[in-house]
Amino acid sequence: MTDTLSSTQARRIALAAQGFTRTRPASVAGRHVHRVMDRLGVLQIDSVNVFARSHYLPLFSRLGAYEPALLDRVFLSRTTHYVEYLAHEATFIPIQDWPLWRFRMEDFRRRWAGDDSWMSSNARTVQWVQDELRARGPLRPADLRADAPRERGTWWDWDDVKLALEHLWRVGDVAISGRRGFERTYALAEHVIPDGIRSEEVSRGDAILELTRRAARSSGVATQSDLADYYRIRDRAAVARSIADLADAGELQPVQVRGWERGGRPLAAWRHRDAVLPRGIDAAAILTPFDPVVWFRDRALRAFELDYRIEIYVPAEKRRYGYYSLPVLVGDRIVARVDLKADRATSTLQVQSAWWEPQARPGDAEPIAAELTLAAEWQGLENVSVSGWGDATDALHAALANSRAVGRHLHARENRT
Repeated sequence: MTDTLSSTQARRIALAAQGFTRTRPASVAGRHVHRVMDRLGVLQIDSVNVFARSHYLPLFSRLGAYEPALLDRVFLSRTTHYVEYLAHEATFIPIQDWPLWRFRMEDFRRRWAGDDSWMSSNARTVQWVQDELRARGPLRPADLRADAPRERGTWWDWDDVKLALEHLWRVGDVAISGRRGFERTYALAEHVIPDGIRSEEVSRGDAILELTRRAARSSGVATQSDLADYYRIRDRAAVARSIADLADAGELQPVQVRGWERGGRPLAAWRHRDAVLPRGIDAAAILTPFDPVVWFRDRALRAFELDYRIEIYVPAEKRRYGYYSLPVLVGDRIVARVDLKADRATSTLQVQSAWWEPQARPGDAEPIAAELTLAAEWQGLENVSVSGWGDATDALHAALANSRAVGRHLHARENRT
């Protein structure tokens, strides 16, 4: 029998699976970071740093203000539990999951095996890079650039050295051993991944089955496309087989979600057996566009009525919402998007634009204002300013002004007592 869920129930299940029913801790420690990673499975990395780099935001969304250096210690130290790979786009993954991605590494290797491939055409560069890493240990691209024997001409072009590192990383011969600032440090995989993990054999079918299982647990309720996109698995037939096997084993339960349709027909969906349906979601959070809640555009539109496109590459005069607008969650709804910038010179979090989404309701401005104030504190900024661009700016400006007035009143009352 196929159960039927309302769209609201589906959203609540999905948000619970992503950790939004948990109370934010008073003080964030490493165990809280690991707990979030257990739910997400991956943490997508992005370089844009207008407000905060994307990989810092999912932890803030779920845990509240934390020391960003904690993320650096957990994910970027040489003794880390995590390593980088293309598990969605570039992401942090648990280091023990390295064998699960061997099928993807081998796909890259087969794709580049031909005589006309870049790796074949640049075999000497690739070999030189591997020899340098073997002899010298972990290196930044800049280290290789400085030491490349330039007398050999264009073969040692800097772009080729960088490309060699990236190709070797994709096929699994090289791993990311850390970062200095935001610059990657590369090493041979054998110098980063413990032997017991690196030697583990996982077949393609078993890997896709396990990744589908994890995607279902992290999604709560999902369609086949949702599950395939979570880890960017392009072999849809393998995902379909995995769903069937998991359903036969009782790990997935078929459901229909009202409103989840295509061409007027309901989409098949599955609920993970451990998924919880909370009575409500008492949360407010600023999300990165690369948060698993919204990173698959089809799912974001279907579940949250959020039609999202990043406008980084859109000319400024043609942007509708702003350079890097961030979705805002209130309760179980995506209610707004805000384009944030951390102006360090004036110690101000600038809300460069703010827009309501279709699911917004009266009263949503107050929790958003509180979250913006927390975001400013998290980034060490003293002020929040709101521009006039967007239909949510007046309400946010008023809510921020009111929260400041209340704060001043409470502070004065405390001083009197």
